[in-house]
Amino acid sequence: MVLALALLAGHAQVSADHAPNRALENDPSPYLRLHAEDPVHWRRWEGSSIEEARASGKLIFVSIGYFSCYWCHVMQRESFRDADVARALNAHFVPVKVDRELDPALDEYLNTFVQATRGYSGWPLNVFLTPQGHPLLGVVYLPREQFQVLVERVDEAWGESRVELAEAAAKGAAALQRADRQIVEVSLEGPSVARVVEAFVRQSNAVADELEGGFGSTGKFPSVPQLRALLLVQSMHPDPRLAEFLHLTLRQMATRGLRDHLGGGFFRYTTDPNWATPHFEKMLYDNALLADLYLRAAQVLEAPELGRIAEDTLDFMLDVLWRDGAFDASLSAVDDRDVEGGYYLWDHDTLERVLDDDERRAVDRAWELAGPAPFEHGALPMAADDRAAATDLGMDPARLDALLASARAKLMTERRRRTLPRDAKQLTAWNGLALEALARAGARPGGARYLAAARRLRETLAAEMWSGETLRRARGAEAPGMLEDYAYAAAGLLALARTTGSAEDRALARAILEAGWRRFHTGSGWRRADAALIPMLHPSAAHPDGPTPAASAVMLAATLETAAAFSDEDLRRRAEAALARTGAPLAEQPFFYASHVGVLARYAAERDG
Repeated sequence: MVLALALLAGHAQVSADHAPNRALENDPSPYLRLHAEDPVHWRRWEGSSIEEARASGKLIFVSIGYFSCYWCHVMQRESFRDADVARALNAHFVPVKVDRELDPALDEYLNTFVQATRGYSGWPLNVFLTPQGHPLLGVVYLPREQFQVLVERVDEAWGESRVELAEAAAKGAAALQRADRQIVEVSLEGPSVARVVEAFVRQSNAVADELEGGFGSTGKFPSVPQLRALLLVQSMHPDPRLAEFLHLTLRQMATRGLRDHLGGGFFRYTTDPNWATPHFEKMLYDNALLADLYLRAAQVLEAPELGRIAEDTLDFMLDVLWRDGAFDASLSAVDDRDVEGGYYLWDHDTLERVLDDDERRAVDRAWELAGPAPFEHGALPMAADDRAAATDLGMDPARLDALLASARAKLMTERRRRTLPRDAKQLTAWNGLALEALARAGARPGGARYLAAARRLRETLAAEMWSGETLRRARGAEAPGMLEDYAYAAAGLLALARTTGSAEDRALARAILEAGWRRFHTGSGWRRADAALIPMLHPSAAHPDGPTPAASAVMLAATLETAAAFSDEDLRRRAEAALARTGAPLAEQPFFYASHVGVLARYAAERDG
């Protein structure tokens, strides 16, 4: 449909002043501040930008990214700092820069559009909108030459066929709305729930990689919502094959390239199916969710070593991301020299300089650092079987452990001389996820450090993110909270209450949940945001999982727990009615709604048990 624009030929003649516009230099988003020096005259996503487009008749060019996104930095360097590209965007469009982490509702809507029209999506996400706010054409990263041609062709097509294109965009937006409106109730009785769970396990098995762990056969993501739901199934209905798959996946994620074996913490995903080649950004949400997942798995699978991986991850979060009572959002994939992974990689010359001969021999075998480096700037340490490494080296295991410990200390000293940019936003939702993981770890023997941090984080959330009626999206920012902020904050508080028995924490969780229901739930489902500048997706009975659990599912689970704790029948009925309306997506694609499957399964088990 609208994608026919890409086939149009021709070049628009453009001219505009391309002096830098400093409108973003004081923005609370570090990502937007990165673009303050661009020659593109970026606006913020606000009412004045929409009004400007409608008054001028220009298309809105919305570019969405985030601080830790490697390809976002590449496109900035190639295109948004190019004078010719900037001149075209400034002259013929209203260019808007958006931090996806501060406006996840807009990001989700435009990602849905690009996914529907192109079959894939991602970041940087670049979408042309009509002045009425309907998406017309969207792309992800393009090299400068292709992007400049696209900009010129879109401008020419809009000048020649404005009415027809505006009508096509409006029809496309309406189609997206209709596709999201089907409501089918699911029975909350045991047999019906069992069929949903069986379908979820069947779909999971169909895409499970039984050789390398995880799902799919290309790049590998942690897929925490799916693994968490499978752990729940395993806890209710133990199955040796499922247990083996879970062990394999958790082991591969922890020992291969997804994890930083020197400094702790997990990267966002790997670009290969073998978990060896990471994209090097580290996100708070990944690490919080993975710490929580490994804690759950340690209990369900009776595997204490998984609990140690969780604690190592929480130690990384507290040592590196913790600042003034809360956690920063992420660490960049590129270092201060603009090298992807440069902060984490080791070339042979550096290893020779820093380590002695015995240490070098030990790390070459135990951390797979021998041979040609797999990355342009060096090798990434992996975690091999120490017993096998000791045997191969003809070395006592205790001696190998001592050599690896001294090598790690030396390399970490060297690494601290390097610089890694960070996104210092402190997002309410992601800190809610961290609170849940800390509270779970705080309930374990020796968990005093984590429980103390959980209590401190709770005070920050209560004092600086919660007004008594509403949540902020981020600490110190005026952006209003989204559905996920309310859901994850409440879930974190409930986890803390389970650990400490605090009635005050349960009461705060209840207040946040009640506010979330008022702001985001309608007769037809959940909205991600309570206000929007343009028409976006219709409220949904169930949101799909992404890298984080669906906020709608987390809201329902937290509401059911709170209703039981307070014997609140009205709250319980409200949650049950909303849960029953999730039937359509769960029946068709339960794998992508794993968090909702988990809520259903736990609800049925607790009611029938």
